[in-house]
Amino acid sequence: MSEKITVGEAIARTLEHYRVATIYGIISIHNLPIADAVGQRGAIRFVPARGEAGAVTMADADGRFSGLGVALTSTGAGAGNAVGAMIEALNANTPLLHITGQVEKAYLDADAGFIHETKDQLNFLRACSKQAYRVHSPQQAVAVIQRAILEAQTVPCGPVAVEIPIDIQNSLIPANLVGEAISPPPLPAADGHAVERLYQRLKNAKRPLLWVGGGALACSEAVKKLADVGVAVISSSHGRGILPDSHPRSLRAFHNSPSVEAIIRQCDLTLVAGSRLRSNETRTWSLALPQPLVQIDINPAAANRNYLADEQIHGDCQALLNALAARFSIGEKVDSIWDDEIATAVQLAETALREQCGEYAKLNDAIDKALPADGLLVRDITVSGSVWGSRLFRAHAALHNIHSLAGAIGMGLPMAIGCAIANPQRKVVGLVGDGGLALGLGELATMVQEQTNITLLIMNDGGYGVMRGIQEKYFAGRQYYNQLHTPAFCELAQAMGLKAWKVSSAAQFDNVLAEAINYCGPSVVEVEMQHIGALNFAGPPQKLY
Repeated sequence: MSEKITVGEAIARTLEHYRVATIYGIISIHNLPIADAVGQRGAIRFVPARGEAGAVTMADADGRFSGLGVALTSTGAGAGNAVGAMIEALNANTPLLHITGQVEKAYLDADAGFIHETKDQLNFLRACSKQAYRVHSPQQAVAVIQRAILEAQTVPCGPVAVEIPIDIQNSLIPANLVGEAISPPPLPAADGHAVERLYQRLKNAKRPLLWVGGGALACSEAVKKLADVGVAVISSSHGRGILPDSHPRSLRAFHNSPSVEAIIRQCDLTLVAGSRLRSNETRTWSLALPQPLVQIDINPAAANRNYLADEQIHGDCQALLNALAARFSIGEKVDSIWDDEIATAVQLAETALREQCGEYAKLNDAIDKALPADGLLVRDITVSGSVWGSRLFRAHAALHNIHSLAGAIGMGLPMAIGCAIANPQRKVVGLVGDGGLALGLGELATMVQEQTNITLLIMNDGGYGVMRGIQEKYFAGRQYYNQLHTPAFCELAQAMGLKAWKVSSAAQFDNVLAEAINYCGPSVVEVEMQHIGALNFAGPPQKLY
């Protein structure tokens, strides 16, 4: 007779088969059978976040590195609290499994007043996920979880939600229903005809441009080979580091810098690899891209989504770019005059950005000096993150500069926690503003409890600095509703058991950041921007009409 186990234990065993190392979540009466099984088995680390939004954001950050983030939330309002974080994971194409509870099956959708009941939970989960499933019987629970993981890990990846009624979680099923992990389908090999067409286009172009995005994060080797051939490379902010900033043909992420735009205008071919060409990087698609324009994307629906392409190639960026790079010899298309123009354009763009940053360019440099080469910068949507954190701070490799692609504030701290737990040997600097931090202030306790190796840099300007800049530029300087009462962050951090420093002048940047980043464990540095000076930012570049 087969061993009987609860559905909760079956799910725990299934996640073990998929080599899940960590689950982030909030325990609840509507998910305890799963949490209890995870605790009893002791094979998976459970990180108790202080809110569902934080839990899912941590799982999102983890999944960007591990290949599958897992979050566990309660049903109803608990699942609802996770929606914003699911939208972020959907924007980032993160492979993520969100397991949430449900009321007893007999009362589903009955408007009976069952505790934690909500209207149409499955549909709001579908709206913020790549896909969402409901488990209808104990016997299908493992199969649905496996289907959800497969969906999450199939390119283009994304978050998948599964809701499981509480009585089903407690039901007994045969242990042999737990099967081995199912691998996602292999990515397609490069189409030989497509590679030949790409080769001919690139061979005939005198000044080609390669634009890489999040779909090309695994393409560093191929992109470097093409840059070594002589191709200029620009990246989305998500794709920063695919080609290191130090490469002489890297235009970095200076899409909207006049000097780099002048370089782009001189190009005679644009090859877009795995990028959505997002609105904030193209002035809402008013940035002129050189023609012919060829787009490579694994998602057929990406065809002509934002720019009309001369050719669409449906395929895996890595396979296609590797095959393309192999057709060329190193230096084959190098033009020393063009290289000089690229170097001058990038230097002009960086100089202008440093002037905009003022004293905060020194803060960027202080972090750069103290943070190890493999260290991570995780930035919230805050003035500093959008100005120097996004474009000035160095990028040595892909996924070294993590941020919210949905443009939502408040995700910086939980993202930093997820990154630190997924990368225990690497130092993480979390860059947040006082306004964004307020949304998830409780996660400071998670940061301490889990003893994450994070230095949290709190840029305190006493309000919503981004909104101040936008109001100044576009609303005749009228300032409303952007002043916020903020706590004494250093004292708050110390009360939670965090090592803390306060910085009130640029002269302190080097010494304090070196000490804080070299400190092994969770710490906070509060930067008092009112004493150092304003950092001007009026939001992303606007469309030119």
